[in-house]
Amino acid sequence: MSPESMVWLVLNIVERRVLGVLVEKQKTTETYPLTLNSIVTGCNQKSNRDPLLDLKDDAVEEGLRSAQQKGLVVQVISGCVDKWKHKLYEAWNVGSVELALLAELLLRGPQTEGELRARASRMDEIRDLDHLREICKPLAERKLIVYLGAEGRRGTMVTHGFHDPRELEQIRVRACQTAVEDEIPSATTPPTSEWKAINDRIAELDEQLASVRRDFANLKETVSSLAQQVGQIRQELGLTFPPATN
Repeated sequence: MSPESMVWLVLNIVERRVLGVLVEKQKTTETYPLTLNSIVTGCNQKSNRDPLLDLKDDAVEEGLRSAQQKGLVVQVISGCVDKWKHKLYEAWNVGSVELALLAELLLRGPQTEGELRARASRMDEIRDLDHLREICKPLAERKLIVYLGAEGRRGTMVTHGFHDPRELEQIRVRACQTAVEDEIPSATTPPTSEWKAINDRIAELDEQLASVRRDFANLKETVSSLAQQVGQIRQELGLTFPPATN
């Protein structure tokens, strides 16, 4: 199949979220494959997600079953609790860094190249924007990702290639409107070298702040994961503990 004729299966919002969670947790935690409860928690977490969701167990399980029918996930029968893992390396024929980019797009939807690089770097190293564009180029040729503006242009947004055509067109319109607004010159802030230096410093501080927030979010996820493991071990061993006293 030539790149021009490639058409990927449309994924609904629940399928996108569960697939993104499976990839993210595989790359950032030690608890993989995931139980249904862990996937539900990952789908509904408040960090690294857009939009925020409040999915119930049955909705997530339905999304997993649907993704399973599409050959994207597999259920693992292990012990007393069934678990799930993705099959995206094989299904989409991608490498580790490529899958990290796709996972971030599935978890957050359309975003700029700069945002995508910073966010995906928590899973796999992406040195700079040039490195990101090297990775994105073959993905775009295969229509796994879609550029919503001119490639290589500052502020260009990208999204994944699993939208239905109507949704993708709406996303393109919004991205175009945002680009036009960003290009309107300011009457009070002429593009001097001093102003450029200030903007560069602000961008640097923004990236440092984003890094701190990512580290904090990852720490919270690790603590939550450890708490779940301890609870599961207690349950399996039938251990009970008296309530804590002051």
